[in-house]
Amino acid sequence: MANSLISVQIIPKTEKYEDIIPYVDAAIAVIDASGVKYEVHPLETTMEGELSVLLQIIEKMNDKMIELGAINVITQVKILYQPSGITMSTLTEKYQ
Repeated sequence: MANSLISVQIIPKTEKYEDIIPYVDAAIAVIDASGVKYEVHPLETTMEGELSVLLQIIEKMNDKMIELGAINVITQVKILYQPSGITMSTLTEKYQ
């Protein structure tokens, strides 16, 4: 069972202030390629997995933004770390 949930919002700053949605799509593609369980929400994406793995994914997301031409990146992160195990459905099943 996963020991962490991380919600991440990535906000790349582009040189010409162009639309950042393609950048956000690329960041989500990094998550998707990692194979971890995730859910995309309007203002953030939540991932489920081992803390060290999820933090590495966030690093790759930031690297991807720079690779695509962003000047810098603001990354807002919320972490729930629970060594005994945690899943997204544990927190949301009563709303399903």
